Amino acid sequence: MPKPFPISNNVRVLREQVGLTQSELGEAIGVTRQTVAAIEQRRYSPSLETAFRLARLFETDINAVFYWNDESEESA
Repeated sequence: MPKPFPISNNVRVLREQVGLTQSELGEAIGVTRQTVAAIEQRRYSPSLETAFRLARLFETDINAVFYWNDESEESA
């Protein structure tokens, strides 16, 4: 299994707080449900544009959505 990207995210938590399904979130930001699932599971790093769309949709700063995970570097 590939190692997760060193960038972690709070997408699932934020999505659940606003009451959206993965499909609804994907539609709102212009990606598929599968892409949302991959982002939440840290199997896919979204484009910068998609990252900013997520932050805008969640009405928060991009740093509240994505953050560097030092633990990923240590386990590499």
